[in-house]
Amino acid sequence: MSENGTGTPAGDAPDGPAGSQAAVAAAGPAGGPAGGPGGPAGRAGANGAGDALALSGIRAAYGRIEVLHGVDLAVPTGGVVALLGANGVGKSTLLKVASGLLRPTAGSIGVHGRAFAGGSTSDLTKAGVCLVPEGRGVFPTLTVEENLTLASYFGVPAQELAARAYEVFPKLKARRQQRAGSMSGGEQQMLALGRALASRPGVLLLDELSTGLAPKVVGELYEVVAGEVERGMTVLLVEQYADRALEIAQSAAVMAGGRIVASGKPEDVREKLEELYLGGVA
Repeated sequence: MSENGTGTPAGDAPDGPAGSQAAVAAAGPAGGPAGGPGGPAGRAGANGAGDALALSGIRAAYGRIEVLHGVDLAVPTGGVVALLGANGVGKSTLLKVASGLLRPTAGSIGVHGRAFAGGSTSDLTKAGVCLVPEGRGVFPTLTVEENLTLASYFGVPAQELAARAYEVFPKLKARRQQRAGSMSGGEQQMLALGRALASRPGVLLLDELSTGLAPKVVGELYEVVAGEVERGMTVLLVEQYADRALEIAQSAAVMAGGRIVASGKPEDVREKLEELYLGGVA
């Protein structure tokens, strides 16, 4: 059983195109608490004071079908946690809950020590949580510049935000008057990621960053993420295929059937992947 953002089980799929809540959430916060060097890498079931993000006892459903069954997961400040698993096990749903796109039926969300009992997208965005959803999450009928301007709604001046995004991805500056929907998939993902990074989020959620992209583009995107990680950004990274994620993660967790079934250091989790699901490490 997989799931999507429409309220009906159907595949661990992205939200809809422009105008979707995911695209709005991906516009990013006005610089939540900045990530700094953390303690031990993220761990399942934690809720310590050093956690930038703590998900405790999360249950979530689409209609009457429960998809998450009491998930505990924490990401320490300045840490990078890779959330792995086969398609349809609840990874994207967990990010929807963490970003406020889906209200959990039970459990709580903690962001830098502040508790949210099923917070709204607005509340969690203001707390510094920023989601880059699977499927780009850009507004295709708006230009690159207009997509970036939307993120200024959360407090970062539009000119400053655009300058940051163009610094991260210079190609976007050359495309600034082009409609986002007319760009390649890789360029749209650069826009979504650049917009998120330019808002300087306290917690960055990345959902299947590599989906549908050429290996060269994936390498470029992950190089940018790795650079942000070195500067102390807190990241929860969802990937079906593990190699890239494990390269930059400090710890990893594996989901199956709506639950965390394994967690630990990347090298330890890597050894367990093949027995937990097929195609884990490409």
